[in-house]
Amino acid sequence: MPKVSDVDLAEKKSEILSGARHCFATYGYDGATVARLEEATGKSRGAIFHHYGNKDALFLAVAHDDMKRMADIAASEGLIGAIRVMMTDEKLNDWWGMRVEIIRRVNMDPCFSAKWELDQVSLRTTVRERLREQQHSGQLRTDVSVETMAQLLETVLEGVLARLAQGQGSTDVPATLDYVENMLRA
Repeated sequence: MPKVSDVDLAEKKSEILSGARHCFATYGYDGATVARLEEATGKSRGAIFHHYGNKDALFLAVAHDDMKRMADIAASEGLIGAIRVMMTDEKLNDWWGMRVEIIRRVNMDPCFSAKWELDQVSLRTTVRERLREQQHSGQLRTDVSVETMAQLLETVLEGVLARLAQGQGSTDVPATLDYVENMLRA
């Protein structure tokens, strides 16, 4: 049997995650049947579940991948910048639908919720570290705690998510994000 290179393996897993993300975002966790996952990924059920064991593990892997991407963007752009990127990058269109499904599962599945909370720690830490650095360098207000600013930004993220998930559009969101940024600046 030919040996699969690490690059080929990573590419296959990435293709599976991308297709599964679209499927979960479109149909929800419950509606993402194995047949739909096969169609969305272009892979057989054997190939999918060889890498991700079962549907729960696949969903968690997609959620983990999304959280890692969000934390990476937030580290370089800040949380407001990450929201802007998520709104404008067409490659990330499924992120919003996936995020809605993640929140639904968090509320219904205590086991998933506990695993998701571990992923959230990474984003929360990244956001707070960036806020501390900016506050220390004089870019942000000092009369508001980092924790308060972080909670405000997380609330804005969830609010934008809710608007977009409900199809309310994003016309006024950039101006709102500008306002929030200006409110936090020194």
